[in-house]
Amino acid sequence: MTQSPEPIINEEIIAEEVQVRRFERRDARQEFTSNGIIAAAVMVLAAILAVIVANTPAYEAVHHFFETSIGVSIGGVSASLTLEEFVNDFLMAIFFLLVGIELKYEMTVGQLRRPRQAALPMLAAVGGVAVPSLIYLALNLGKGGAPHGWAVPMATDIAFALGIMSLLGDRVKPATKVFFSTLAIADDILAIIVIAVFYGQTPSIPWLAASLGCIVVLAALHRMRAFAARWYIIVGLVLWVCMFNSGIHATLAGVILALFLPAKSDIRLDALRDWLGDKADLLEDAYDEESHVLGQHDFTEKAHSVERVMHRVAPPLVRVESAISTFVNFGILPLFAFVNAQVCLVGADPAAILADPVTRGVFLGAFLGKPIGIIGVTFLLVKIGFAKLPKGVDWKQIIGVGLMGGLGFTMSILIAGLAFVSETEVLAAKCAILACSIASAAVGSAFILAATKKPVEPEVDED
Repeated sequence: MTQSPEPIINEEIIAEEVQVRRFERRDARQEFTSNGIIAAAVMVLAAILAVIVANTPAYEAVHHFFETSIGVSIGGVSASLTLEEFVNDFLMAIFFLLVGIELKYEMTVGQLRRPRQAALPMLAAVGGVAVPSLIYLALNLGKGGAPHGWAVPMATDIAFALGIMSLLGDRVKPATKVFFSTLAIADDILAIIVIAVFYGQTPSIPWLAASLGCIVVLAALHRMRAFAARWYIIVGLVLWVCMFNSGIHATLAGVILALFLPAKSDIRLDALRDWLGDKADLLEDAYDEESHVLGQHDFTEKAHSVERVMHRVAPPLVRVESAISTFVNFGILPLFAFVNAQVCLVGADPAAILADPVTRGVFLGAFLGKPIGIIGVTFLLVKIGFAKLPKGVDWKQIIGVGLMGGLGFTMSILIAGLAFVSETEVLAAKCAILACSIASAAVGSAFILAATKKPVEPEVDED
């Protein structure tokens, strides 16, 4: 009996298929930069480094460096700002752009598109903002207090808190993270409003009018269904300049820009499959297996046309997010932490810092006020029947969320820089923010570990 010949295996084809599958997967860099735990850890390390540097002889040189002015001059018109202002006003506007993109995402396809479902965490956020502010005011209305810093303990740092929650693994339910994310986004909205209303300067009417003009242009681009992100970015840069000179905090330009970025694709997704099928046939006809890829101009041009179209499948909102997220998480936020967490204790009186009403107000406002406000409002709304806890979320998880709410690092430091002029008050506020962030992370993590059980892995039948 004649044996049929074994099939011939083309090793080159197998190698190419393996290579294509490797390109389809995210590489090590993408895995690294998309990890929230690593991003939070980098920011923590930057803050620790800032505290160390601030208490060494290098502090004066570093402080002087960030006080250096940079600027541009065109003809007789010039503008300048210090490196510290560049970080806090311009780079943080890009961070706020990312916050605004997350907000619009949630409003379009996330929790915020269902008002009834989003009401519970959003109202809990109101409690988590109001109670810390009231505690701060109660401790600072007397003689020697600084009531103008009432907003410092109201903020929650979503990146830090979600990074800590991720470290806890399955102890924190996915529904709990969604609840907390919605709460933190509402918290950010309230903080943005507070910054705009209470911590701006006396507005300049001409620059304010120019800012409104930029907003009208953004609205017109959105109305005309312009899908090229670069036009929005250009107008957004002009908006930042106008807002920087208007007296309104310039970081808000990032949020405004995000809200006008289109969330729809300019490619008809229902027709994309047929179009790709036609292109696949054209590519097959154009391919010449005998020629080197450098000589297959017709094939590569058709491949590039597919690439250009596929690039436009993602809405501008998603494209901008992909372009800036790594830079924000691993560049802007660590740099902001390094610039603003420089707490110089050399020559300071620890007893005076502890006795300062700003320290007590910020620490107790965030450490106690956040959980009281978040847990209290949630309990009240559930008790009166206004809302129910999300499926999969119990009261232990809500308490953990409340305790984690005191992690207010990024936004709290930003507000402290706007609220206080005195170096003594700034130092007291930063010490309280750092201490409270560490305490909230430690107590929240300890509670979740003690109160929740690690999910039991189902037994696998080896038979």
